[in-house]
Amino acid sequence: MALNVASSSSPSTSISSSPFPFSTYSSELSAPQIGSLRLSDWNRPHVLSQGVNFSRRNCSVKPVNVEPKRNGSIVPLAATIVAPEVVEVVEKVEVEDYIQLAKELECASPLEVIDKALEKFGNDIAIAFSGAEDVALIEYAHLTGRPFRVFSLDTGRLNPETYRLFDTVEKHYGIHIEYTFPDAVEVQALVRNKGLFSFYEDGHQECCRIRKVRPLRRALKGLRAWITGQRKDQSPGTRSEIPVVQVDPVFEGVDGGIGSLVKWNPVSNVQGQDIWNFLRTMNVPVNSLHSQGYISIGCEPCTRPVLPGQHEREGRWWWEDARAKECGLHKGNIKEENTAQLNGNGNAVAQANGTATVPDIFNNQNLVTLCRTGIENLARLENRKEPWIVVLYAPWCTFCQAMEASYAELADKMEGTGVKVGKFRADGEHKEYAKRELQLGSFPTILCFPKGSCRPIKYPSEKRDAESLIAFVNALR
Repeated sequence: MALNVASSSSPSTSISSSPFPFSTYSSELSAPQIGSLRLSDWNRPHVLSQGVNFSRRNCSVKPVNVEPKRNGSIVPLAATIVAPEVVEVVEKVEVEDYIQLAKELECASPLEVIDKALEKFGNDIAIAFSGAEDVALIEYAHLTGRPFRVFSLDTGRLNPETYRLFDTVEKHYGIHIEYTFPDAVEVQALVRNKGLFSFYEDGHQECCRIRKVRPLRRALKGLRAWITGQRKDQSPGTRSEIPVVQVDPVFEGVDGGIGSLVKWNPVSNVQGQDIWNFLRTMNVPVNSLHSQGYISIGCEPCTRPVLPGQHEREGRWWWEDARAKECGLHKGNIKEENTAQLNGNGNAVAQANGTATVPDIFNNQNLVTLCRTGIENLARLENRKEPWIVVLYAPWCTFCQAMEASYAELADKMEGTGVKVGKFRADGEHKEYAKRELQLGSFPTILCFPKGSCRPIKYPSEKRDAESLIAFVNALR
């Protein structure tokens, strides 16, 4: 054991049980005794490192496993130290009203927003970089002239093109990206128990939670704020009300607790096309996958190109319902009225009265609306007199909404041809039936009931324009 004696004006001196503890003051010491040593008078008082003052006194040092001689005149050192009076100083902390700040910055440019964020949080804020359009955030930060940090989640399953972009961005801006990785033990357990591609069967949430959400949680625990590339137009069902800045509703910062982390979304009000115009104008390096039809880029097994006219999020987790297009990193931005329609996997369920709070779609005079009994009867008919094409839909689904015009055009063109065009709302209480009997995988699902056939045939293509649908029907007539 050692007792450190320090002074604010001179180096500290240590009294120790080492073999030569007093070599510096050997001329001042009297003959040592077993179990006890006495120091001569010190020239001045010393100060403990904790700020406690004490005057000269006798001091006993007990060697290991040796019982010192008891002396009633020696008062134990601990009993003689008087604790200083502690004066509590309450520092006044100004609490920022981020709701008001978001209103003030609503019309600000991304450059202004990022400059404000970096000025406010300095080294305690970092940009979340996914290897896609988030490179625009890095360019904006670079243009402010302020120092900035960038971090990225390496899930272990990214495309080779994404890794090459990481390297290019580091060299282009002269920065080092702070990579965060998933816990190897958790990944190993998931793969050993369920295989490499379990998410195709039971949903992507579990894999994303292990490979993305938990690593992000660890990364954010070292920050007070972070900058994301969320935009309102990325996913109308879940991101349509993203503010420019907010107190993060899900994750915690370095101080711990809900409310300890601030989330900045500088491009929340920017359209995707405007982001790309900015990237081209500034000659910013981008992921080469974008030129191959990829828009929203995530892990390799869960990302694919989208066709012209498709929404960018259709390329992510395409085997699931439209409303499940979130991995969990930004689940706090899902609107409350939407969460009431979501179950644990992000799939819609009906309200108590069996209807949703959004208006119906596919309203056309040439469209036949099928109820549950109607679709069941149609599916049971073995000798249909006329072919049918039916869309299984949910009115809240953005992808169903996107094909509404082309499906109405199909109905108009099929009028008088002997082909019936119908719709069946397959969410809510009808969903399990549609999955079991009508091959429903995600919304929308399009079926053709050929003339004289005993089972429907599922439309296999992602092309949902009227001409493609007509070609599908004609091939089966």
